[in-house]
Amino acid sequence: MARESLWPVADVAAQIGLHSTDIVQLGSFKAKIPLDIVYQNPRRAKLILMTSINPTPPGEGKTTMSVGLAQALRRLGVSATAVLREPSMGPTFGMKGGATGGGASQVEPSTDINLHFTGDFHAITAAHNLLAALVDNEIFHGSRLAVNPSRISWKRVLDVNDRALRHVVVGLGGPSQGVPRETGFDITAASEVMAVLTLSRDLKELRHRLSQMIIASGTSGFITVDDLKAQDALTALLSDAMMPNLVQTSEHTPVIMHGGPFANIAHGCNSIVATEAGLRLSDVVITEAGFGADLGAEKFLDIKAPVAKLDPQLAVVVVTLRALRYHGGQPLSLSSTPNQEALEAGIGNLWKHIENLQSYGLPVIVGINRFHDDTDQEIQWLTGQLAERAISSAAANIFAEGGQGGLALGHLVQKTLSTKTSDFKPLYEESLPLEDKIHRIATRIYGASDVEYGPAAHNALTRLKKWNQEQLRVCIAKTQYSLSDNPALLGRPKGFALHVRDIEVARGAGYIVPLAGDMIRMPGLPKDPAAFRVTVNDQGEIHGIK
Repeated sequence: MARESLWPVADVAAQIGLHSTDIVQLGSFKAKIPLDIVYQNPRRAKLILMTSINPTPPGEGKTTMSVGLAQALRRLGVSATAVLREPSMGPTFGMKGGATGGGASQVEPSTDINLHFTGDFHAITAAHNLLAALVDNEIFHGSRLAVNPSRISWKRVLDVNDRALRHVVVGLGGPSQGVPRETGFDITAASEVMAVLTLSRDLKELRHRLSQMIIASGTSGFITVDDLKAQDALTALLSDAMMPNLVQTSEHTPVIMHGGPFANIAHGCNSIVATEAGLRLSDVVITEAGFGADLGAEKFLDIKAPVAKLDPQLAVVVVTLRALRYHGGQPLSLSSTPNQEALEAGIGNLWKHIENLQSYGLPVIVGINRFHDDTDQEIQWLTGQLAERAISSAAANIFAEGGQGGLALGHLVQKTLSTKTSDFKPLYEESLPLEDKIHRIATRIYGASDVEYGPAAHNALTRLKKWNQEQLRVCIAKTQYSLSDNPALLGRPKGFALHVRDIEVARGAGYIVPLAGDMIRMPGLPKDPAAFRVTVNDQGEIHGIK
């Protein structure tokens, strides 16, 4: 979308009742909302969760559908706001590309957002790596905290996909260069600092959560940021990044975009502060959680919603015919080719996600993200299958038509909100033992028959019990492509075991991270990364960021 077509951000703010003096403008089209403005009004909006079935590698368009639905509701006279995550530059230059929606349902200015945006990711990276530097400095000068270099768990992060940095040795070059030790890098979206920022309501809670982050483990317990007395320095770096960002869609609908943890290796939700802003400044909020409902939605409902005391009123499951064919065994290269047999074989994946969301007490509808090569016959078959199970659905052509193409979905959302009541309840209580929490997620949400723990995971559970950390929530890291921990096991697999090889502790965020299967927290680039499709002309105009 041409920049001259965008509205000044002050005009976007006016749609949600904010004056130009209420926001911190960063150029013409981006702004931050100060925390005192966020909380000046009571909550009033109904909250809609946008999720999906297990996606294909290109994704199924949750962000595009979130944007398109918000635009459609605005066309219907509803004060709707999309509240979304910020993109990571790793996937932007990797395989998936940007994360601002697409076509006529994008968040703008999309190129700015997909690159540096307002600097939030850089601030998080700086805070995370400052802590890493302070930890190495502690052991270099003779640790007063008795930190054992081999027991340091705090790595470094960068907002790039770089497999070469997964395992590194630092401190080489002689005694004056540091203490040699093995460590590694994660991507910024997997940083606990990212999780802490997105799960904090204000600077006071941010400082407290930062203080609880674990940097190493000893014989008698964890060594934390509070032991190092580094929480105020980290908070200083993050103070501006705590403010949510205000931008707009292709049709000038307000978007509050803030925070960007991945759902496969972190909890996959935008910040609590951004959600609070949407709930207090509009009548309907559409928020998305990363990847399929087994990852982002589960973590939204079992981590973010209980922490923020959110009451979601509706879940919308995004499905594409392409994804159903893929789960039915059709190769991705052919997944746009009509194949009734593959559709019928793959629809079990959709049924599982719908059943899971209904088990939380949520009303559930299905949004069919229609592609240009989908046939009417296939769409009618899918809507018929859903109707047989009493699941309401609507096809949306929001990529091509924007809000106009989402009016049927918008009407369905309005009808569902007015006729159905949510009875939301998380899957587990905090008091449940950690192993029981993991088992409940694995068996009830993924459909596993059991959970198998590797030696490192067993040792981690033993330490957590010994050190009275059973109250932590669970944020499982696993592949996004399957309900299982095996990305090749598509559809609705049954009779499999979830393999947990290790468990990381994110005490500041308030959860543990069981690492399932081969899941790693620093992605790599594909053979043909999207970075090679980016061009810049002599006028500085950037193209190819999609």
